[in-house]
Amino acid sequence: MSCDGDTVSLTAAGQPSIEDVVLGLIPGLPKVNLVNKVLSPSLGGEDFLAPYRKAARGELEPFILVIEGSIPNQNIIEGDGYWTSFGNDPATGEPQTLNSWIDQLAPRAWAVVAAGTCATFGGIHAMAGNPTGCMGLADYLGWEFKARSGLPVVNVPGCPIQPENFMETLVWVLQHAAGTAPPPPLDHMLRPQWLFGKTVHEGCDRAAYYEQADFAKDYNSPKCQVKVGCWGPVVNCNVPKRGWMSGIGGCPNVGGICIGCTMPSFPDAFMPFMDEPPGGTLSSMVIKPYGAVIRRLRGITNDMVNHEPRWRHNKQKLTSGYDPHWRA
Repeated sequence: MSCDGDTVSLTAAGQPSIEDVVLGLIPGLPKVNLVNKVLSPSLGGEDFLAPYRKAARGELEPFILVIEGSIPNQNIIEGDGYWTSFGNDPATGEPQTLNSWIDQLAPRAWAVVAAGTCATFGGIHAMAGNPTGCMGLADYLGWEFKARSGLPVVNVPGCPIQPENFMETLVWVLQHAAGTAPPPPLDHMLRPQWLFGKTVHEGCDRAAYYEQADFAKDYNSPKCQVKVGCWGPVVNCNVPKRGWMSGIGGCPNVGGICIGCTMPSFPDAFMPFMDEPPGGTLSSMVIKPYGAVIRRLRGITNDMVNHEPRWRHNKQKLTSGYDPHWRA
């Protein structure tokens, strides 16, 4: 259950790019063959599905299974029907559900990677009131699931994924498969710890404005956006620091608020969007007197150091404090 936004975002990766990985240009990586539905060479997709069928039969190992999109709960459907399918079952000719594919492929995969918030935690499709019972991949397989490598599901959230975050994680997993790297360190939600160990706020160019209690009142301001709905102080994500494409962009960097899309409680815990977060009023009220004093003191110091020293002049008398005693 997906908009394919993660696949689209991934095509923007450049460190490394998909092309670099597939062409074997990254030293030490095992040979990688990319199989994605947009590359299907024939109408009907059977040529495209062939590697998946081989993998399900245990004839294509090792392989890494990457899932994009939410996993629906097929068990809640009474009678015939399905939420989403992937090709047709060759035995019956009926649509083959996503769930049956995961049931066959995940236990045989060397590693399982969830790409994007829908696949990691359920995302938009799993919000309150949805009829599909959607969930993340680790919810479906079980948080104790281990792939053939011993790795749990590796979660790379984002709506969509930040392209370099995903490729960096995938390369680490591939290097681990090649025996040249240890297992990637993951946090308690199975996210790469080195990517999601800090908050948006800690890497945001606007963070100094928060410290000085200098808040934006609208989206045209370069100041801290907590008052207009930014959840950056409590959201684990590195996008402001990393940018989006080639280090440029990223939500707060271009005037967008953080709505928490990398978090397991997204979107429910972060709605309504564009309202001040619940803790924002209290925290901004507490920091206001401190921020006002700090801003004033820094203004005074800025004024002091924003002038040239008085001895830089074009007069006959030397006033720099130079001691003639040391002249030769």
